[in-house]
Amino acid sequence: MAPVTINNVRKSYGALEVLHGVSIDIADGEFVVLVGPSGCGKSTLLRMLAGLEDITAGEVSIGRRVVNSLQPKERDIAMVFQSYALYPHMTVEQNMGFSLKLARAPKENVRERVLKVAKMLNLEDYLKRYPRQLSGGQRQRVAMGRAMVRNPEVFLFDEPLSNLDAKLRVQMRSEIKQNHQRLKTTTVYVTHDQIEAMTMADKIVVMHGGIVEQIGSPLELYDYPANLFVAGFIGSPAMNFLDGRIGVGGFVGGDGTRIALSATAGQHDGKEVKLGIRPEHLVLDSNGHAAEIITVEPTGAETQILMRLAGHEIVGVFRERITQNPGELLHISLMQDRIHLFEDGTGRRVKLDPEA
Repeated sequence: MAPVTINNVRKSYGALEVLHGVSIDIADGEFVVLVGPSGCGKSTLLRMLAGLEDITAGEVSIGRRVVNSLQPKERDIAMVFQSYALYPHMTVEQNMGFSLKLARAPKENVRERVLKVAKMLNLEDYLKRYPRQLSGGQRQRVAMGRAMVRNPEVFLFDEPLSNLDAKLRVQMRSEIKQNHQRLKTTTVYVTHDQIEAMTMADKIVVMHGGIVEQIGSPLELYDYPANLFVAGFIGSPAMNFLDGRIGVGGFVGGDGTRIALSATAGQHDGKEVKLGIRPEHLVLDSNGHAAEIITVEPTGAETQILMRLAGHEIVGVFRERITQNPGELLHISLMQDRIHLFEDGTGRRVKLDPEA
């Protein structure tokens, strides 16, 4: 196990710069998730950490060693890829022990470590099978096991669950997290799925356009997004946004809709802003704002409603059973202490009081 330091790292392909001075501190044993949309630079950063991409500028350290010039095999890392990359002519046991065999470890030692990891991953009954005889989830476990037997200082995961169906993704998320809790190995995990990030990470790094937008715990990013991009990216369904300005007594929408705020905003009077509210922070209220229902999507435990309020389409998630139909009105209010405001233009979060 080892801490990882990424200090002002840049990556360019000729004149095209794809990473613009990224700095991240990862503590020993921490599970850090790099999350962001396709093309944000998260996989490139992971490959630079692994030694599969050259570093244009800046430093990457694993433990106390600067590893910029070290080959991948010298960095004491293990990587699990999106594609399983298993050797089809080798059994599960041979695939898992192959790196140790290359390192000329004693056969007894190799088998002992493979069996230990196979037991952790529930692969004991599959050691003599070939990859073609396994399901997608089992193949991914083998790929993880191949990394785990090496007992590296750092685990790197590059979107390892994207090829699995929804049920298997949930199961594998839990297994990866449980393995981290057992092994306590420093882990850097890349995904575009913010649900994976929220459920697995000790710390999330939100990336966009080659820069870091915000770093924090899952709930810090959920409760206090630093800007409009983070607010819209973290959370499912995504946060709703209404255009307007801060006026006397609260927020005033473009159509004149007035929404009270829980904190004083006098110093920001007249400022053009976007109001953000998460779907789960809308509540049914007979005295609230009238919103026109567009679609009703019951999911069993919850009902998801697409509706129109203040000239914008917004989504609400309610625990109650909704009996109204599309075209009818639903009266709702916004939880005042869950309202977020962002500057129009810069997208930065507006702080209404010292606690905001």
